[in-house]
Amino acid sequence: MIGYLVVPVVAQSPMQVEDFDSIELYTLENENGAKVQITNFGAIVTSIVVPDRDGNLGDVALGYDSVEGYINAVDKPYFGAVVGRYGNRIANGEFTLNGETYSLATNNGPNHLHGGVIGFDKVVWDAVPTSLNGKPALKMTYLAKDGEEGYPGNLSVAVTYQWTDKNELIVRYEATTDKATPINLTQHTYFNLAGEGNGNILDHELTLFASKFTPVDSTLIPTGELRDVEGTPFDFRQAKTIGRDIEVDNEQLEFGMGYDHNFVIDHSGEPGAMQLAARVSEPTSGRVMEVRTTEPGIQFYCGNFLDGRLKGKSGKPYVHRGGFCLETQHFPDSPNQPTFPSAILKPGEKYDTTTVFRFSAK
Repeated sequence: MIGYLVVPVVAQSPMQVEDFDSIELYTLENENGAKVQITNFGAIVTSIVVPDRDGNLGDVALGYDSVEGYINAVDKPYFGAVVGRYGNRIANGEFTLNGETYSLATNNGPNHLHGGVIGFDKVVWDAVPTSLNGKPALKMTYLAKDGEEGYPGNLSVAVTYQWTDKNELIVRYEATTDKATPINLTQHTYFNLAGEGNGNILDHELTLFASKFTPVDSTLIPTGELRDVEGTPFDFRQAKTIGRDIEVDNEQLEFGMGYDHNFVIDHSGEPGAMQLAARVSEPTSGRVMEVRTTEPGIQFYCGNFLDGRLKGKSGKPYVHRGGFCLETQHFPDSPNQPTFPSAILKPGEKYDTTTVFRFSAK
């Protein structure tokens, strides 16, 4: 069975969160002893403990051992968080919708990133046990008010986490609004399948089921082109190590300081159908992770800005490229890119998207 262990978080130092006392940690454990821990601060996944090929359990999610680490994080790496109202970047912190121009915080060079100064990763969500497809789950809800971080509309958001006996982390995102607004929610966990803090991820073998990616300018804003991956370092259609081509002389890799790009998922069915987007395997542990999603895109980021200054739960420093992210999403800057799939939610509509992270070993 999946159970819940609610652990009150005790303040260790002065914090800037008004309702600090309402922050809790939840544990979802399956019949195999594998488990996921989630806090209602930022709807953050703080750990994912899964077996290797020998059955030994290990934590494969980067993160901190206290909520203070997440609140006071240096360089804001967004470990494990749900990011929004708009995950990824919006050019120049600005978009026009229904004839009105909206200005957002420019918190990533000239651009807006992951919802702004106080995005969904930095607020306390309400959390209640619930069910998903008839099985126990944990539901997080948050009301983002009209004008919050510059966005229009009162946006009611729900994120439901379920941890199955098949070692699947199912993440369902739902939202409604009273005014048209951009929305793009994603899960920002950094993974290291050898175990968090165990070196870099360059020897992980990655497959991305994507024939195209969205190239970017020097500030990591998409140019609008959907470029074929064939013949480029961005071709992961056949499994290869993350590190194989990462140092190739390539303008896109230079802009991202490595991989930090959106890939266009090859959908074999209707748009919005569940699709296998990525598979990652780690040779020493034998752990494998598959990512399935209803989203059109996936951002592959390989920890280019990690530099050893941050120490994680194990006390080990998170070295350069010590973790990777696979963020299922609509494309970056979609509110300013009319040829991209629309990321606008209108009154009367429901935002409803699901991503599944499945862990195994071979």
